[in-house]
Amino acid sequence: MSQNLLAAALAGMIATLPLAAKAQSAADFYKGRTVTMMIGSAPGGGYDAMGRAVSRHIGKHIPGNPVVVVQNMSGAGGIIPTNYLFKMAAKDGSLIGTVNNTTPFEPLIGTKEASYDPTQFNWLGTPSVEVGLVAVWRESPIRTLDDLKAKESTMGSSGANSTPSFYARLLNELLGAKMKIVVGYPGQNEAFLAMERGELDGYPSTFYSALTSTRPEWLRDKKVRVLIQYGPQRQLELGETPFLPDLLTKPEDKALAQVAFAALALGRPFLMPPGVPADRVATMRKALMDVFTDKEFIAEAEKLQLSVGSVRTGEQLQKEIADAYKSPPELVARLRRLAGQ
Repeated sequence: MSQNLLAAALAGMIATLPLAAKAQSAADFYKGRTVTMMIGSAPGGGYDAMGRAVSRHIGKHIPGNPVVVVQNMSGAGGIIPTNYLFKMAAKDGSLIGTVNNTTPFEPLIGTKEASYDPTQFNWLGTPSVEVGLVAVWRESPIRTLDDLKAKESTMGSSGANSTPSFYARLLNELLGAKMKIVVGYPGQNEAFLAMERGELDGYPSTFYSALTSTRPEWLRDKKVRVLIQYGPQRQLELGETPFLPDLLTKPEDKALAQVAFAALALGRPFLMPPGVPADRVATMRKALMDVFTDKEFIAEAEKLQLSVGSVRTGEQLQKEIADAYKSPPELVARLRRLAGQ
């Protein structure tokens, strides 16, 4: 074969490679492959439990039925793994992640370490949304929402810029509450123990799903009083417990609350890095939705006391995040002040 003919043949082969890759079906891509479920938190927590539960079921719903393995990565409240997913993770569809629901909004509030654009991720969906609670110990003199507004109460938190501190400041501003933030508790569990010892009145941002899975007897045996609930929707099991959005009258306060609760609307979100081919994103979105209606998964979630029931699609999460980043400057400034930035 002449050099010219050989060059032409090679050029033709090279030209067809992108077409062949593009034509590869999701089943062909995932068959015999290992998919990594990267959990953006340490082992043992709620995100870890949910991520591992999903990993045990999603393989059978992905065409080609790949093996799914779990990898934990934690740090900086979830910012380190989210940075990794944005910059370094494989973008071929072989990696799924689950991150803390607050991390998509860290750039919005001005956290410098969050060097990612959450609107560019491929959001897959969530099995639930979160409902925040202000819960006080039964022996606390703070017995009602009116007491929370009229009397100073002590509320546990890990640090001045942590999620509990943010929500305490938010409720203080929106309701005129007088919650005093007491920092230094490594996590929610330590704050709960302090409540039992009488060191604290309560905790300003326990989530209903976390309370029922870690301290189910607290509500059942009325060891705590829930003074108010907040988030994207009511928790029906809490009956007539006041719902913060119902108490707001000023448009600017309602707008602030909506953006502040966007993280709760993401629940326990799953995502893929930016740049993954659209057909593989669509395949994984469908697989995740199939998991959330899988009877075996639901049975396991109930056994583990994981909250599943307010499913939201990847498209819904994508819109929630995009809308938050369209907030007017004055709202963002107010949000950053409350976040301690």
